[in-house]
Amino acid sequence: METAKWASFSEGTSDSEGYGEDLDDDEHCCAYASTDIPKLQFRKDISRSWWLDQLGMAEVVERKGGLWTTTGIVRNGKIYCFIEEILYLAEIGALHLFSNDDTPLSLEHIYNKVAEGKSGCSLEYFEAYKHLKSLGYIVCRHGIPWSVRRSKVNCVISQDPPETAQSGDEESRNNVLISEMFSNMQIGGLRLAFDVYPPNSRFRKSAPGDPCFVLCLASEYPPSKEEIEDLEGHSHGIPLKFCLVEHGRVSFFSFNKVELPILP
Repeated sequence: METAKWASFSEGTSDSEGYGEDLDDDEHCCAYASTDIPKLQFRKDISRSWWLDQLGMAEVVERKGGLWTTTGIVRNGKIYCFIEEILYLAEIGALHLFSNDDTPLSLEHIYNKVAEGKSGCSLEYFEAYKHLKSLGYIVCRHGIPWSVRRSKVNCVISQDPPETAQSGDEESRNNVLISEMFSNMQIGGLRLAFDVYPPNSRFRKSAPGDPCFVLCLASEYPPSKEEIEDLEGHSHGIPLKFCLVEHGRVSFFSFNKVELPILP
């Protein structure tokens, strides 16, 4: 006989790296990210990015510091950030976000974008992401490669629909590829949200290895046995953790299978 245990876990080159490592920078970020009330921090080295509305992402046009070793995905030598990464870096004063016409976008504007839930992220997703980052984990959206070799990108691009291929704009087609890679992220319900890696000063986007666990955001009720088994089947053998965000409190849970003895 099997039963699920709702156990608390915790509360509370190719396209690659050329970014340099700065452990002090990461530790500085974690200290600020753990606060409950976001405060804009002032830094000497601030990166710049442009918001790409058609992708729901930002392209980093000027990167500074060692944070980019573990933040953002790399495509054709460029770094793109998801909205949760943008908000996290903006909160700690490490990134400025600009619109296409070079107008600076405020922290409140970025919060509103997250609240809209149109870029594959909700406020609950962000709280989970921020909490993990504050603990020192390396976090990326589930199933999204950190980097893609140019040959692989070109191969996938060649399979685009005729109307896309006829445009002759390789940059545009690559943007379509990036968009398609995370367009399946849905808000609400059970989803495999983030791949989570342990702190690692030698982390490389071109060879990240396997995550230590995959995070799934849960509702106020524990998922059913069938839902858990379905999610485990899509996590490819990586341990699965669940996260519940409620009234600003972030809790992490896992399930274990227990064999109960048959009593006489």
